[in-house]
Amino acid sequence: MTYRVPVLLSTSSVFPERTAAAFQLAAELGYDGIEVMVWTDPVSQDAGALRGLAEHYGVPVLSVHAPCLLVTQRVWSPDPWERLRKAAELAETLEAPTVVVHPPFTWQRDYARTFADGLDTIAGQFGGLHFGVENMYPVRMAGRQFVPYAPGWDPTEIGYASYTLDLSHCAASHTDAMAMADRMGSGLAHVHLGDGTGEGRDEHLVPGRGGQPCAEMLRSLAGRGFSGTVAVEVTTRGAKSRAVREADLRESLEFARANLTAPSPVDA
Repeated sequence: MTYRVPVLLSTSSVFPERTAAAFQLAAELGYDGIEVMVWTDPVSQDAGALRGLAEHYGVPVLSVHAPCLLVTQRVWSPDPWERLRKAAELAETLEAPTVVVHPPFTWQRDYARTFADGLDTIAGQFGGLHFGVENMYPVRMAGRQFVPYAPGWDPTEIGYASYTLDLSHCAASHTDAMAMADRMGSGLAHVHLGDGTGEGRDEHLVPGRGGQPCAEMLRSLAGRGFSGTVAVEVTTRGAKSRAVREADLRESLEFARANLTAPSPVDA
């Protein structure tokens, strides 16, 4: 039987609306599930509230994004290991198979020094979960570039058991997304679907509106033996109304479904 890749809606895609709105929109539009971005919204941190929303709307949580952003450094705990552990507990409670995690920031020296071994330890404690380390990107400011991640923004240079491939981040880092997926190999567990123009910033455009090989990537997943999930992670904060936001999220879902069911180069 052919594996049908679930298409999830990231709660970050409805910002500045809050977590509950993502469940409502996912149900109305027909998404297969939710990726919860754990952030300052208390609902995003609460297993009971999230379970209630999932049951009410009939949309399961299938991925949890650990609080790794600058604005979430105090969510749950200032200790990054405790934040990751709590994200894993949340995913396990909600029966979500994937936890998305970023590489450490450069100033998190102890966390960075022990990240690979510590991640293996936590993965061993939560045996049913994939901890998908996400590819990031250099930051460009005032004509200069610096890397805020240690040891770097590309997790394949270190090597981890599981990865999250973010196509918008590939655009921001001027990286060949297909080559990145090749390097991730069988460890590719999760995809963040969003487009970018390659202008050096993280854009998270609706797929098809930038220059990334979004369609090609989705079509290639079957040939890669992919058995993970795809989460739509697009920016709609500029939407002038709920209707415009809904239209963007519908377009993203239709794009994903159309290309996930198209013949891959291996099958053609």
